[in-house]
Amino acid sequence: MRSPHLSALMAVRAQAGPEIHGDTIRFSLPDPARALRRVRLLLELRRPRETDFERRPRDRTWRLELPSPAADRLEYLLELTSRDGSVEIAPDPTNPLRARGAFGDKSVVELPGYLPPAWLEEDAPPGDLELTQIPLHAFRTTLEVPIWTATGGSPGEELPLLVVHDGPEYEAFSSLLAYLDAAWADGRLPTMRAALVPPPRDRNQSYSASAHYARALAHELLPALAEAAPTPLGGTWRIGMGASLGALAILHAHRVYPHLFGALFLQSGSYFRQRSDKQESGFVRFGRITRVVGQILGGKGSFEPVPVAMTCGAVEENLENNRAVARALQAQGYPVELVEIRDAHNWTAWRDGFDPHLANLLQAVWR
Repeated sequence: MRSPHLSALMAVRAQAGPEIHGDTIRFSLPDPARALRRVRLLLELRRPRETDFERRPRDRTWRLELPSPAADRLEYLLELTSRDGSVEIAPDPTNPLRARGAFGDKSVVELPGYLPPAWLEEDAPPGDLELTQIPLHAFRTTLEVPIWTATGGSPGEELPLLVVHDGPEYEAFSSLLAYLDAAWADGRLPTMRAALVPPPRDRNQSYSASAHYARALAHELLPALAEAAPTPLGGTWRIGMGASLGALAILHAHRVYPHLFGALFLQSGSYFRQRSDKQESGFVRFGRITRVVGQILGGKGSFEPVPVAMTCGAVEENLENNRAVARALQAQGYPVELVEIRDAHNWTAWRDGFDPHLANLLQAVWR
């Protein structure tokens, strides 16, 4: 239950939010009733991720000056500790700018020069969206998979297919279908489909380089999609896409079953390594992930190189691992492009990485 002190604090009227002065971001949180014992800024950047505010007793305000990161946006939360010791993590009540996500809203600072992608303002004709039920016996569940078809596509027509891990979240938080509509409307994409695939049951288990999931993807999910969304013969007409653990799962499935996809679009892949990611060692499948990533980096197993486009935040901890995977794939014969986005590990960064890199990959493979 939220404490009365924190409830009063969260009623602070939204102001202009943090101020930007040169290379510094200044945060300010009024505490007129002295309800708080501690205020911390929580970030998803390279460590340290937590920074304490300083109490200014004279004006009853908590303040923090943070050096601007090498990014154009900053998403954050506040950790508020009341005088009775209760703790709440919440968006900044003084900042009206929010970013939506699967785990709730975060406050946002947009630094000078940041512009949302222009395609968000385009009025492209929307494609058709149909919900398809796909039984997944390996997980004793049924997936509800939205399948988008670009304007002009007909039911039963053989069309290229983009298979998207965490597809419903990509649509809800990154406006993926609006991007595909816009890219189709301006002629950069052919008439195609996109399958917005949700994870089966426990995402952390399924997407953490699981052989069980890769087998289900290859032998159940993709064959069922081929019936609901037929493609021309050959894996080239099917491209895999994912972010974070979803990107890892797509890459792992490709390495185990090289015929599945004709290309990969991978964003901020969670390619954990033993020597550099001890902070992630508590993750439920850390050991399995590091073992599989080690095999990919070492070029072990049989594989068939396909074009790969990767994006990763310039200030996120995953960056060095994504660079290492990109170098390894390139050395193994994959045509690889890695683009570093001036942002971190979040849905807006992945949205801002679509253009032109996703359309370029699809166009090149499906030309």
